[in-house]
Amino acid sequence: MASDTQPAPLYDRLEQLGIKLPPMAAPAAAYLPFVRSGNLLFLSGHLAKRDGKVWVGQLGRDIVTSTGKLAARAVAIDLLGTLHAALGDLNKIERIVKVMSLVNSSPDFTEHHLVTNGCSELLAEVFGDKGAHARSAFGVAQIPMGACVEIELIAQVA
Repeated sequence: MASDTQPAPLYDRLEQLGIKLPPMAAPAAAYLPFVRSGNLLFLSGHLAKRDGKVWVGQLGRDIVTSTGKLAARAVAIDLLGTLHAALGDLNKIERIVKVMSLVNSSPDFTEHHLVTNGCSELLAEVFGDKGAHARSAFGVAQIPMGACVEIELIAQVA
């Protein structure tokens, strides 16, 4: 059941998916967690976390694709928490415009796109057609604090 501060049906969908929005994390360095410019909201990169701690590892070395996909889904949940904190209501989102995913991976790992699907698929589940977005997925040699995945997002808002 949605409260006055969390209108249905989007928040009902989150509840059905078993998702409780986390509070927005404090920046780990000299940057803002989000910036609004006109009707676009730019979210800084969010690191994958598991049990409240940075999810450390490298795809293709000590993490398999299916686990990386779970990490990207966890990042998506944190991104939703930041969107909620920035707007006060996820129903103000008109569209998820772009997702950029950085995957900490070994040189021979080639399934960055499949890892990133963990985020993209959750956004589609939550927002429906408004969650369909443009996307980039990159393999990188390292991510801050050894995280396995980092994802940033751009949303169009009302």
